[in-house]
Amino acid sequence: MIRTLIPTLLLSAVAALPAAAGTVSFDFAPVGNAGNAADPQTGFGAVSYNYAISTTEVTNTQYTEFLNAVAATDSFGGADPTLYNTSMGGSSRGGISRSGVPGSYTYATKPNMADKPVNYVSFFDAMRFTNWLNNGQGSGDTETGAYTIGSGSDEVRSTSAKFWIPSEDEWYKAAYHDASAGTAGVYFDYATGSDSVPTIATADSVGDISNPGAGVVNYNRGADWNGQDGNVTTVGSAGLASASPYGTFDQNGNVVEWNEAVFSSSFRGLRGGSWFTSSDILRAVNQNLSLPTNEFSDVGFRVATVPEPSSVLMGALAAAGVLGRRRA
Repeated sequence: MIRTLIPTLLLSAVAALPAAAGTVSFDFAPVGNAGNAADPQTGFGAVSYNYAISTTEVTNTQYTEFLNAVAATDSFGGADPTLYNTSMGGSSRGGISRSGVPGSYTYATKPNMADKPVNYVSFFDAMRFTNWLNNGQGSGDTETGAYTIGSGSDEVRSTSAKFWIPSEDEWYKAAYHDASAGTAGVYFDYATGSDSVPTIATADSVGDISNPGAGVVNYNRGADWNGQDGNVTTVGSAGLASASPYGTFDQNGNVVEWNEAVFSSSFRGLRGGSWFTSSDILRAVNQNLSLPTNEFSDVGFRVATVPEPSSVLMGALAAAGVLGRRRA
């Protein structure tokens, strides 16, 4: 079932969104303050409506359920015809193994990788995943729903979409906007509710962040485990003190995330930085892009959805009044 339970935040009011049928579940953070002003430094972040965004990046467990539902053959046509990248199984940073032959492929999460963000996914993969969510999961269609699959850069979100890849403004607001500022254009430099450069995360032997706390982010190859010089870490394991003001985890670091932005009629947007990148890439002022077919070890995504009317009460770490903020 699609879970919409929102994690309890310090001195915050949150509302649970109701469940829907299916097999993959998410926790969604409601993002209110509809009609907020854009960040005066960048022009991003203004959103005229309430929405909700997954608190974490899509995990290997969630993507494995998707693959087992629709990718027994894994042949979809078009510019990016497959949902599985063999590096998911072959790389120590990948989290999903595949067995069998075309027509009877099965998929499983690798040891200690179930709760890590899925990587080696393209923008096409993200569109097909959200289409599948829109179509009820199971044997639901992957080619239409939130998006009608085309070139990778010409798809426009359906106005009736229930789940989708966040727009750049939606992603930016959830990451950087000060939820306690209402509709004012007040934003943080980092997706941790702070203007201070984050602390580099370290990891234990199973990939959990071993130094959780305020301002901790998995970036700059600090999370060395599984024999790797930098790796993905368990989603949300930096802890609540490192969440964004709206209650999302890892919008800085872990994996850089796809958004709907289109550049030069050929590229799609990326934001947030990853386990690999420097602190500069984490900042709100940094904007990235990639071909929609590209699949890398430090690229993943999260999903957005329509909130219930009752979910307008917002969780906000900054409501405690102890976090600094960058003002317009």
